[in-house]
Amino acid sequence: MSIPLVDLKAQYLTIQSEISAAMERVISRTAFIGGEEVKQFEQEFADYCEVKACAAVGNGTDALYLTLRGLGIGPGDEVITVAHTFIATTEAISLTGARPVFVDIREDTMLICPDAIEAAITPRTKAILVVHLYGQPCEMDRLMEIAQAHGLKVIEDAAQAHGARWQGHRVGSLADAACFSFYPGKNLGAYGDGGAVVSQDEDLIRHIRMLANHGRLEKYTHEIEGVNSRLDSLQAAILRVKLPYLDQWNQSRQKLAAAYIEALGNSDVILPVIHPNAESVWHLFVIRVSDRKRFQAYLKDQGISTGVHYPIPLHQQPAYRYLQITQGSLPVTEKIAQEIVSLPMYAELTNHMVNDVVTSIHSYLGQKIAV
Repeated sequence: MSIPLVDLKAQYLTIQSEISAAMERVISRTAFIGGEEVKQFEQEFADYCEVKACAAVGNGTDALYLTLRGLGIGPGDEVITVAHTFIATTEAISLTGARPVFVDIREDTMLICPDAIEAAITPRTKAILVVHLYGQPCEMDRLMEIAQAHGLKVIEDAAQAHGARWQGHRVGSLADAACFSFYPGKNLGAYGDGGAVVSQDEDLIRHIRMLANHGRLEKYTHEIEGVNSRLDSLQAAILRVKLPYLDQWNQSRQKLAAAYIEALGNSDVILPVIHPNAESVWHLFVIRVSDRKRFQAYLKDQGISTGVHYPIPLHQQPAYRYLQITQGSLPVTEKIAQEIVSLPMYAELTNHMVNDVVTSIHSYLGQKIAV
């Protein structure tokens, strides 16, 4: 049996008739930019995230950039974040003219280390951009305490954490603002690019919505210079179909993750650790192995696809040579990057598939011991 890392078609087949009806509704109205579908999705997603307001935008990267800009981050400022993330996190910082400042992660959760943040704060620091990676939220109570003590803004990069909770509260409601991606492979994914910003600050969301639409709220009145970053009506309609299913899909991921953890608990792989105050939605199921290349090759031979999220930390990327960050400056990040492997994870994955993956892993480990 071939087991993919993710299977978008499997999900589509479960909601095909609803998707078709939603797309037909938009096309028949010929309202493709803005309009009622986008307005309704913004309200529904804000309610889901337990916040007052939402601005739908073109993609997750724009969500981050527009939020930073909306919070007044610009040239000469510094924003603290992690190198263990996708480059969109730091691209958004650089696009404002600010400078990304990297801190290390915790080895257990693989998320930003609160203890590392205070040492990185300078008079130029204006914000902390935390990344809820792999579906698990960061330690938001400690992070907010640090930010408040130093007068810093906090932005949640929640691109992989739709529906996750910290101490019972939804991701998106925990900081000054939160940014989501609706890239097709996300827990809540569109059929193209899409993104959103949510916040309890309605004035901030109004400003971001204006920035995303050429600096205007009325058609020909441009209050500021903005950009063109609008979620189109077809994507909004698709997301409206999917949103009511999100908790159900996340619960399926949680059950699958529990099955992986139980079956691999006594093996030599290092399993993901979830903070006791966190509820992960398992966007990815990431283990650690000491010999990743051989491990992945073996599973591939068994018909099992794997991934690596992410193999080269941002501070070691050619794009950030200008920061002149030396090798070894983020030891946990650099160690983790050599060991992480993403196993198949999506809501439609079956228990039989999980058993096949686990059997192959045990087979590999047994073969390795025999050698």
